[in-house]
Amino acid sequence: MPELPEVETIVADLRPHLVGRTIVRCELNFPTIVRHPEPEEFVDAVVGMRIDSVGRRGKYILIGLTNDLLLVVHLGMTGQLRLVDPVAPLANHTHAVFFLDDGRQLRYRDPRRFGRLLLGTEQALLSSKKMPRLGPEPIDPEFAPDELYRRLRTRRAAIKAVLLDQGAIAGVGNIYADESLHKARLRPDRIAGSLSKKSARRLHESLRESLTLAIANRGSSVDTYRGR
Repeated sequence: MPELPEVETIVADLRPHLVGRTIVRCELNFPTIVRHPEPEEFVDAVVGMRIDSVGRRGKYILIGLTNDLLLVVHLGMTGQLRLVDPVAPLANHTHAVFFLDDGRQLRYRDPRRFGRLLLGTEQALLSSKKMPRLGPEPIDPEFAPDELYRRLRTRRAAIKAVLLDQGAIAGVGNIYADESLHKARLRPDRIAGSLSKKSARRLHESLRESLTLAIANRGSSVDTYRGR
């Protein structure tokens, strides 16, 4: 499953090409990939919308549209979001195609169909629980070591399980949890609440270092997650 660095790479690739574009048509070849609202309503709502921003929250791609709407893309395990020319052959398992006003197409492909598309305001998606409430971004400059310690000290679960809990910290998965714990010289099965402030500080440093380096290297070596 793509983690924070992979999603960040895709977002950075797509942003300069998508911001300012308008969605003129949308085709769903596998409608149930849309989890909210109903597929027909989804199509009607996105057509004519201008793309104002392309961002990321945890492992979610957030495409900001007119009227404070968010087109949310979660890639699941094998999702791909690619911007292509219209002459490009339509690959198998392409479930959604967004036609843009410059003639190009934004295509969502997902062989295993574990990904999903959502549409709505942020507040509506959160209040309806279609999108979870996420913890802080570990690469945010404001996410300090003391904040990590505070989030760990009351937890009785294993430290790796807490790192994978998106409500505790957003965007971390197996790859970077294991790497960060190894760098911090911490056992993944150690109880999170047993960490001292010094150990939490070491973990905070290794987590940020692992994620920042991975972003610089455009994510993992797996080529499933592609922006274009």
